[in-house]
Amino acid sequence: MERCSWANTSSLDQVYHDEEWGVPVHDDRELFEMLILEGAQAGLSWTTILKKREGYREAFDNFDIETVAAYDESKIAELLLNPAIVRNKLKVNGTVTNAKLVLDVQKEFGSFDAYVWQFVSGKPIVNHWETMADVPATTPESDAMSKAMKKRGFKFAGSTICYAYMQATGMVNDHMTSCFRYGVDVGK
Repeated sequence: MERCSWANTSSLDQVYHDEEWGVPVHDDRELFEMLILEGAQAGLSWTTILKKREGYREAFDNFDIETVAAYDESKIAELLLNPAIVRNKLKVNGTVTNAKLVLDVQKEFGSFDAYVWQFVSGKPIVNHWETMADVPATTPESDAMSKAMKKRGFKFAGSTICYAYMQATGMVNDHMTSCFRYGVDVGK
């Protein structure tokens, strides 16, 4: 079975690729989780974040947006001592900030889903890459998402992180054309 080459790094990467990456996500909690995990990955490998994913879920109350938005300084200090997550002060504080901003977006747009999916006009962009070298780090859509999110105050929302987020949540189908997952989830 042929899959995208990056997914052959570890069994964890393989399962994530085969079952999750590129599958359209429309649940606000899941969209928030992936936003935080993609930001946590900045400067690290995705495998590192996947290994810590369950630790993140436990540490951040399964990414319950309202709960995370209410974290105080004492909870943040506790998180910074937790070896199950990336203990970076900017990333932990950014998670709380982003949770508060997601709540603001939900009030304005009805859902975080409606907000983030607007950058791809509500449906997945299907690319036709033959090699990983063909895949860009950013696109006009990720640039627009990044600019809009930064204007609202979101942290760890650069265009490269936004593009990885779009790939992860199925806003963009970047499976290689030779990959068995290519096109499987389009249109969900």
